[in-house]
Amino acid sequence: MRLLGLLVVCAAVCSAGEFAVLANGSRLRGDRHEAAEGNKVRLYNGPGFIELDAAQVASFEHFEDPAPPPAPAPVAVVEAPKPVLTPAELADAAAEKYGIPATLIRSVMAQESAGKTNAVSPKGAIGLMQLMPGTARDLGVDPYDPAQNVDGGARLLLALLMKYDRNLWHALAAYNAGEGAVQKYGGIPPYRETVNYVKKIDRAYKKADQGN
Repeated sequence: MRLLGLLVVCAAVCSAGEFAVLANGSRLRGDRHEAAEGNKVRLYNGPGFIELDAAQVASFEHFEDPAPPPAPAPVAVVEAPKPVLTPAELADAAAEKYGIPATLIRSVMAQESAGKTNAVSPKGAIGLMQLMPGTARDLGVDPYDPAQNVDGGARLLLALLMKYDRNLWHALAAYNAGEGAVQKYGGIPPYRETVNYVKKIDRAYKKADQGN
């Protein structure tokens, strides 16, 4: 699971990147992008990337963050610890960042880990969004860090939704059983676990969405 490229060197300290403007109006921020095999586009964000069909990307908008002002003289300050976000707050933050309904991410999280940050499945899936180590590596996240875990899981879910033209059931089936299984069966694979997984999340998502 993986979204061409700009590298800008500034005389002053600055950073550059781009927004991928999707055909559905969503915008994804990244460092750069490049063409991939099979008429795909990869959008890189740090060491990770997501991969989408090129037809789903309407355009790219480049930007540069202005150079920061000179740092003030150091002052001895004891910083307050950053607040630790709850799983629900992490889901809401990822939803706002990637343009996915927060209720959907929460429903996936509840089904995957029951909201337990330290959850590890018998198959080795890790954390709130139950990322396999290889998937986390491809996404460039530390699966043991709750914030990175949810961010990576949300990016993966978005990539699957885009791949399957917003077909939620196919995206959820691929999240659970893998894209290969969905391709093999032309839809939801006939695995009891996957069928129940898709139905439970769809039901919970719709119920939560109706309650808002």
